[in-house]
Amino acid sequence: MRILIVDDERQITRVLRTSLQSSGYEVTVANNGLEAFELFRTAAPDLVITDLAMPEMDGIELTRAIRRLSETPIIVLSVREQETMKVAALDEGADDYVTKPFSMPELLARVRANLRKIAREEPASAELTVGDLYIDTPSRTVRVRGDEIHLTPKEFDLLLLFVNNPNRVLTHKFLLRHIWGSAGEDQPEYLRVLIAQLRKKLDPTDSSRYIESEPWVGYRLRSTLTTS
Repeated sequence: MRILIVDDERQITRVLRTSLQSSGYEVTVANNGLEAFELFRTAAPDLVITDLAMPEMDGIELTRAIRRLSETPIIVLSVREQETMKVAALDEGADDYVTKPFSMPELLARVRANLRKIAREEPASAELTVGDLYIDTPSRTVRVRGDEIHLTPKEFDLLLLFVNNPNRVLTHKFLLRHIWGSAGEDQPEYLRVLIAQLRKKLDPTDSSRYIESEPWVGYRLRSTLTTS
């Protein structure tokens, strides 16, 4: 698997290159967004790890440019002060983020999770399974650990978005736009209520078993659950 690292801090790129190569990945390094975009088009990496604040072209612009060409997974690196930029990158199509300073085991786990996602991607199917969730889209049937649950149309649409993007952070803006359209983007309370209703139906005993909150950013569907 080929990974493109994009960061203008050479110490970080050295550490990332060494750790990723030690884990068996082929690594290409760019020091700014413009260089990274040219390398992306020629090297066709399987995954991109990019910083947000960079000269020439920042991580948001790079994410936007890549998304015009490909659905290649993108992990953004951010410091806590870049919360707004991080959310913007996710809105532009980034798949995941890691906050600096980070541990290499955490980053490597995020890399593996995103590469597994593309490895299992297949043409759209009428039947979807993530962990112990099962969805039959034509009949709009949902089963949790074998038991059928009944969802409202909007609850079903919300769950379908999560199932089609397992382990990916979906921002509040993304979810509001896809469920209610552009008119709903300024109504975050709609989303909070819908998430609470869906969580209760998926598991009345553990509200965050399936859908995790990413504070100030959005929500993520956990796909690594095992039946208890």
